[in-house]
Amino acid sequence: MFIPRASNPGLAALLTVLAAALLAGTTLLAKALGTDTLGPPLHPLQISHGRFLFALLAISVTVALVRPRFTRPDLRTHVKRSGLGWGGVTLMFAAAAYIPLSDATAISFLNPVLGMILAIPLLGERVGPVRWAAAVIALTGAAILIRPGSGVVETGALLALGAALCLGAELIFLKRLSGREGPWQILLVNNAIGLSIATLAVIWVWAPPTPAQWAALAALGVLMALAQMAFVNAMARGDASYVAPFFYTALIFAGLYDGLVFGVWPDITSITGAAVILCGAGLLIWREGRRRRVPVT
Repeated sequence: MFIPRASNPGLAALLTVLAAALLAGTTLLAKALGTDTLGPPLHPLQISHGRFLFALLAISVTVALVRPRFTRPDLRTHVKRSGLGWGGVTLMFAAAAYIPLSDATAISFLNPVLGMILAIPLLGERVGPVRWAAAVIALTGAAILIRPGSGVVETGALLALGAALCLGAELIFLKRLSGREGPWQILLVNNAIGLSIATLAVIWVWAPPTPAQWAALAALGVLMALAQMAFVNAMARGDASYVAPFFYTALIFAGLYDGLVFGVWPDITSITGAAVILCGAGLLIWREGRRRRVPVT
């Protein structure tokens, strides 16, 4: 895969939908690994270790073929970003074993909203009434999906909410890196540091995977790498405000995968909560798109 300079909105949309389908596939595999589908359930720390291990291998091979130009990396920012990303991925994989994939995916769409809120103290950004309204709407949807008082589902939803918080904070540091370093360099360094963190964490919970689990771990890592590559290429061909809505098709793929493989279909609460979150996130994307189109005087 390569990154041309010419804008191509149609291809950008197609690549974003592909990234969404691949990312939903990773949560499906995480659910299979975290339950007894392929053998004794693996700990989420071990699943995230496999994700970073095989994703790094796939990205390293791609970088060797593409040969992008590297610059001096901002390691301090990379470590902060990778630590938050590792935490978010691990919590997301843990949540996938407890709740429907559509719920976990919908809650993960709080990332840009939480990132916006965290940008206020961390980046000194100003937030207007429209962006605050988007945050309130999205968080209301998350409250619906948490289903207070419903036991196991509540636990899984809270894990997904923690994942969204980590990944939202990760966006802050990704913003700092994206203007200074190339996308391939960011991907490679992120996965290398993430693997280092995951390796230290997995020592305490490591269990020998079954052959089927090894295959699933490898597939999870490769799918994650392909999703990242597809999204990087999509962002190179279209504006972020245009590309982002297409990524919400991950919710459709997650619900479809969960229903076909595990027989778990979204109920009315899941559909309502997801719709409310999408409304809030969509409003935020619309507002960001309009703000970027305002001419500078």
